[in-house]
Amino acid sequence: MLQASDYALIFDMDGVLIDNTRTQARAFQLLFRELGLETKALPLLHRLNGMPATNILKTIFQNPVPEKELKQYADRREFLYRVLYWEKRREVAGLTRFLEAARAAGFRIGLGTGSASETIDYIVDHLDLRRHFDVIIGKDDVDRGKPYADTYSVVSRRLGIPPERCLVFEDAILGEQAAYKAGMRCLAVSTTLPARQFQAPLAVIKDFTDLTPERVLALLEEHPKVPKPSKELAGRQYMRL
Repeated sequence: MLQASDYALIFDMDGVLIDNTRTQARAFQLLFRELGLETKALPLLHRLNGMPATNILKTIFQNPVPEKELKQYADRREFLYRVLYWEKRREVAGLTRFLEAARAAGFRIGLGTGSASETIDYIVDHLDLRRHFDVIIGKDDVDRGKPYADTYSVVSRRLGIPPERCLVFEDAILGEQAAYKAGMRCLAVSTTLPARQFQAPLAVIKDFTDLTPERVLALLEEHPKVPKPSKELAGRQYMRL
């Protein structure tokens, strides 16, 4: 029987380590107001959370926007987000206790996010979480972000654990799809979406207060099959508002 040391736990950042989707949406909404756009940010993020900000922004314009301009908008949104979230930075309940227990049990632990390195520092270092992760992969480390498999595949490779023995913690539908495309299983965190909106997670948790390494290992053993990504579910996320 496989042990915890044979597995890896891979965490998304936004919505998993921290509960920040509403603040992210508020920052996008302020940007949209500046640009004279009527798009509703929170429903947009419910569909596209996990993607790099520039890719999210591409979906709201009727005509193509140059990459340089999209980058400027994304930087502006990032500034607004940091101002809004400055005093709110705190981990999801029970996270540090669970990470410490998972490492003690023998799990390898990685972080895979669509955020840039500066944003990772803004959260991970402020909360003193970097010490818990063997590998951290962000937007700058891959060619294609979520919903492509690249982010989680690179984490798996650098951890030295095969995809079928990796469990991804995700709060977003596109992140869940990225996990399945990478050949991994998923455990959903319902900070952003209700449980019914996920495709096939091993379980859905609201935070980490009641989760134990023993429970995670049991779930992995009970559900050995990796779900195939849902073409219908993933495709629906790209529909324009």
